[in-house]
Amino acid sequence: MLLSATPPRGPRPARELRLREEAARHRGLTPPRTHPLASITWLGPAASNPALAYRTTGDPAHLQESRRWIEAAVRLPHWGRAHMPDHDLDAGWLLHHLALAYRWIGDDLPDGVRALLRYKLLLQGRRMYEFAVASEGRWWSSSYWQNHNWICYAGLATAGYVLGKEEWTERAKDNLGTVLDLMPPDGSHAEGVVYWRYGVPFLAIHLDLLQEAEGIDWWGRGGFLPSTFRYRLHQTAPGFALNVDHGDCHDRRSGHSAGLYYRLAAQYGIAEAQWMGDLASGELLWQEASESGVRPGILPEAYLEYLWYDPSVRAARPTETHAFFPDLGLLAARTSWDDDATLVSFKASPGGGRTAWETSEKHRAESGWETLNQGHHHPDSGSFVLVSQGEFLAVDEGYSNRKRAAHHNLLLVDGQGYADEDRYHVYEDIPYERQARQRDVLADAEGGWAHATAEIAAMYDPSLGVRRLDRTLVFTPSGRLVLLDVAEAAQERAWTFLLQTDRPAELGPDGAVLIRSGKATALLQRFEPADAEVGCEVTEVEANPTSSTPELRLTRTLHTLRATTPRSTEGLFLSALTPGGEPGGARVDCAEGQGVTFADTGETVLLSPVDRRIRTSSVDADAAAVLLGPDSAPYAVGCTRLEVDGRVLLDVSEPYTGKVG
Repeated sequence: MLLSATPPRGPRPARELRLREEAARHRGLTPPRTHPLASITWLGPAASNPALAYRTTGDPAHLQESRRWIEAAVRLPHWGRAHMPDHDLDAGWLLHHLALAYRWIGDDLPDGVRALLRYKLLLQGRRMYEFAVASEGRWWSSSYWQNHNWICYAGLATAGYVLGKEEWTERAKDNLGTVLDLMPPDGSHAEGVVYWRYGVPFLAIHLDLLQEAEGIDWWGRGGFLPSTFRYRLHQTAPGFALNVDHGDCHDRRSGHSAGLYYRLAAQYGIAEAQWMGDLASGELLWQEASESGVRPGILPEAYLEYLWYDPSVRAARPTETHAFFPDLGLLAARTSWDDDATLVSFKASPGGGRTAWETSEKHRAESGWETLNQGHHHPDSGSFVLVSQGEFLAVDEGYSNRKRAAHHNLLLVDGQGYADEDRYHVYEDIPYERQARQRDVLADAEGGWAHATAEIAAMYDPSLGVRRLDRTLVFTPSGRLVLLDVAEAAQERAWTFLLQTDRPAELGPDGAVLIRSGKATALLQRFEPADAEVGCEVTEVEANPTSSTPELRLTRTLHTLRATTPRSTEGLFLSALTPGGEPGGARVDCAEGQGVTFADTGETVLLSPVDRRIRTSSVDADAAAVLLGPDSAPYAVGCTRLEVDGRVLLDVSEPYTGKVG
């Protein structure tokens, strides 16, 4: 498709219009005569989109436009200025786009321009190749789970196939095979949605090139690509325009890649991906382009939308509401796909995800290579994001350079977050044993319940003596949240519960907290502890989201609710979050375990994640959780025995999770 500029058969009028508009978008701009301090990645698609438009329409205005940007790019002595000139993202982007332009319109360029472009591609490709060889085992050359690796090697491969440089394509192909084998088969991505849409398209680009140039089909290799749309889908906020911002996400709108959606839809027959592609390239396109604040952004993907759109693929609106991605320990659940629906996203995993953590440790031990460069992964295991009524209510901080647990919806121990945090790469050189994980996971779309317990004690400094810090999150069918935090330490500690919001929380006389965002509200009820010291403060998070533009600074203001206990060897927080505010929940009287009930919905949540014994006036269970709705059979988590109103519903030897009856 890419090399031959040949799309799947069938009409594509909307994609043709997108391509023509993008090809003409920069006509009023003057190409730079010298290298700006900022990134020049955008110069590549400024040349390739009009090149493809000329190839498809024959309009000489598009040929002239492509030539303007080609000449500007090849005049620059280096690709990249502020960070790793010739050896990183600027060079990778330009190699890819200008090599395609050379392939598509090279014969129609003046001899001098064509020769200069070929020379520049050879020069830059050699620089990139030599750097990749020399830096093997360090930085992007062997950072298999990182967008720099995918982009730079895809750029090298594009130039290699166009220019016939087999040593480039073979090295890139070897790397691609390793990446596909090592990426998590559940399709999740530790760098977050924004870097998913930035980096994963280049994996698809490389696979496209490999299949067309060498006849090698690796689209099913490893399982990541067939599954990754599902990950992206479940990180979509209600309304589809915004995204959940776990990981480094400098905004909540830079998450769509219509071109990638179309390619995944065409390759795997994913109707929902086709539908999302139509939405992203149509209704949502210009708002994302104008509000995302990122360059190159979504508009330059017009060439991919044109070449990867297959009109024969059926489009269907998403319906699946619950999903769990075990590699990243990511649980996502929503009440529906309506614009005002409620969504929660809750995660806990080792740095970079379980596959990357385990495999990079082997690389370190066996070859001394540092392959896990996950600077975009945050100290956020145990944190969650809540969206409801079209607004973000419990929020993440997005992008940060000095990453801290205190910027997330987490817990502090004596005011301290995770060990070795407050830096860019919070997982670099930390002990292998310092891992978080999710257990007791339930994600039942039919019943609407979701449950998981995050184990995060290992993430704190050993000197704090934290023996246990487990957070259990339950999402009810109506969209209520129940949180239970259980903490233990060898010495007395002060335990602090944090909740981040976009606007200041309003403290009520009864101890409840009202959260507002736009017209949306949520009521936070704190059932335990009764003696916590509660207050709100402003938290400023500053970041430079790209090393290629060092002067760029983004600042996000969080409003942080803090509830701190008196010093104790044990801590327990029991909380409920009710979107829409009143009415809230009430505490259940439990002889053993903890419980919250919501009278208006008839939902009751009973929890005992550690002792696994729940005793109330009507429920007797050996379980981590019992979840009761008004009209349906109960759900149980990690349960061996369940008796409700004197009737035994479950009695088994192995713990059971799911619907009972």
